[in-house]
Amino acid sequence: VLYNFLISLVDQFSVLNVFRYLTFRTGLSVMSSMIIVFLVGGPFIKFIGSHKITGPIRDDGPLDHIIKKVGTPTMGGLLILIGILFGTLLWADLNNSYIWVLIMVATSFGLLGVVDDYLKIKHSNSRGIPSGIKIIFQIVLSLIAIFLLMKFGENDHLQNLYFPFFKNLVLHLGLFFIPFALFIIVGSSNAVNLTDGLDGLATVPVMLVALSFTLICYVVGNTVFSEYLQIPYIADVGEASIFCGSIVGSCLGFLWYNAPPAKIFMGDTGSLSLGGSLG
Repeated sequence: VLYNFLISLVDQFSVLNVFRYLTFRTGLSVMSSMIIVFLVGGPFIKFIGSHKITGPIRDDGPLDHIIKKVGTPTMGGLLILIGILFGTLLWADLNNSYIWVLIMVATSFGLLGVVDDYLKIKHSNSRGIPSGIKIIFQIVLSLIAIFLLMKFGENDHLQNLYFPFFKNLVLHLGLFFIPFALFIIVGSSNAVNLTDGLDGLATVPVMLVALSFTLICYVVGNTVFSEYLQIPYIADVGEASIFCGSIVGSCLGFLWYNAPPAKIFMGDTGSLSLGGSLG
């Protein structure tokens, strides 16, 4: 929102041209999302704790973990989601279709996680949404995202599988791209969900992966760098680096509260949202 407003004023204030630089806005998205998580985190944890929104601790874990973590607030993924949306909506070009697909995935998977966490809290167990139903919802949401990408993205590049370090090794997937992308998104979502078992265990890997995707999106969306490195150029996809930067900033801010000893858990709200977004 702020980016589109500032760009409209470039003719009057030439100094605002700095906001055209993707690297500058990506840095701002990292800082903005991190700061908003810092600021909101404390009151958010107090609110969650005062309403007894605490997730059940699995009884198959370490005994020390079971004893110490009882009563720790959950649904911290909402905090991460707030940071991601704040940084992205503030600094990204909202006319970019890739941004809206990413926002849709993060929000929809996050809402699925909210329902899952709510059921766990309500029934005081770690079951939540039945696994079969959860997978069906993940598949439906993933298919919606895939078809949106096929409608608004560059299909030629979407249906190609590129292998790192081999510039001429390209596998054209054709329509097989749909089940392949479906497997990646659903698999990534559940992978982060499975990883989120200890304090900060999922947050740090997600942050590192998002940082890598930030660089990849920037390079692939830059005509100069993509030509120099002999990798495919995809128009407008560079804007996704701002979304990835917001993930990095949000995870940095959340890690302040999630590092041992954790004051809050991200829950399925965070793990499903982050995993789906990275996928």
